[in-house]
Amino acid sequence: MPSSPSSRTARYAIAMAVSVGTVLFLLLGIGALGIVGDGDRDWVYLAAPAVLLVVALATRFRPQGMAYASGAAAATTVVAGAVAIGLVATDDVAASVPDVVMLTAMYAGLFAVGAWLFARVRASGA
Repeated sequence: MPSSPSSRTARYAIAMAVSVGTVLFLLLGIGALGIVGDGDRDWVYLAAPAVLLVVALATRFRPQGMAYASGAAAATTVVAGAVAIGLVATDDVAASVPDVVMLTAMYAGLFAVGAWLFARVRASGA
């Protein structure tokens, strides 16, 4: 049984809130706390919101496209984390590898939850 349009709209709004919230949380983590040491190496994580925005615009913010965009942002976060681990391992920074791995996994997981929620919107017939 297909869900009502208002239910699909609510699901889309929740998925969008998770995605936007993840981006804001990532920006807060970069700006206020720093992920990799003192913060001057955190720029690599800005690739994830950039990828999310580019794919979202390319797919016109449709649920299936947003699922791809959030999934791509999760993958980009993992790549950024790998680069950050390389920076931590080769340079004398205040961050530790386990901290970078944990924070990278958290942000990638949040982007993945957004992708899953958008996929659920698409599956409901939106």
